[in-house]
Amino acid sequence: MLEPAVSEPLLEVRHLRKSFSMAGAAPARWLSGAPAPRLQAVDDLSFEIARGEALGLVGESGSGKSTVAGLIARLDDPDGGEIRFQGQDLARWPARKAAHAPWRTDIQMVFQDPGDSLDPRLNAFDAIAAPLRRLKGFTGDALRRRVHAAAEQARLPAALLARRPHQLSGGQAARVGIARAVALEPALLILDEPTSALDVSIQVGILRLLDELRRELGIGYLFVSHDLQVVRLLCQRVLVMYRGRLVEAGETAQVLDHPAHPYTAALAAAAPLFGGPPGRYAQRT
Repeated sequence: MLEPAVSEPLLEVRHLRKSFSMAGAAPARWLSGAPAPRLQAVDDLSFEIARGEALGLVGESGSGKSTVAGLIARLDDPDGGEIRFQGQDLARWPARKAAHAPWRTDIQMVFQDPGDSLDPRLNAFDAIAAPLRRLKGFTGDALRRRVHAAAEQARLPAALLARRPHQLSGGQAARVGIARAVALEPALLILDEPTSALDVSIQVGILRLLDELRRELGIGYLFVSHDLQVVRLLCQRVLVMYRGRLVEAGETAQVLDHPAHPYTAALAAAAPLFGGPPGRYAQRT
């Protein structure tokens, strides 16, 4: 009897590495001719994301998780390793050329601060329309229809499309950022702390929206966060980073409820239930 075929992962990261010069931290050393020390931000990181899966990437500030997000989005170049997306190695594309790569529309990013990530000169309609014009050539009625469809997917009322960022609440601006990303119909969405700047009550609504969109559209998520509570609500699996290295990985509930690594245990102990004692979590529904 033949075994069922195993579908190819949407994203495969293999032995990813990235370091940064610390010349500014030790000027006397490099002025004397000695090589400047380097910070290993990402050290031999490997993982996969399946199509339609939400994978959490957690760790404290400085653990390297946002660097990973930037490398996969091709905003920066790795020192080594592979970033295989739908069968091709994106690490072969220099970051300076990635904006014009044929796969650009298939990988989109939602940023940490929804207000700061929007151009203050553009209203919500034009913020969503800009990548559609530039990357897919949409114009006229087709552009208008696609913008309104993306706004509807993000549960953003059409009446708000004429507003500029300063006229939107944090939650409304977050929905504009999500609509801008999903308008291009990506296969992978990188979410870099997308709810950390929002009030708790608004966070829940945005997380529910993201979960609904993943289920409806089949988008894979890389969800970067320091908040284990948020990751539990959205992600099926989680990776834990510490000082640039992967220290634990597995099903979200298993990792957070029964951590095997001391660092994961410390993170879990410091993650309170909303309004509850440390170390307790809301159950996913």
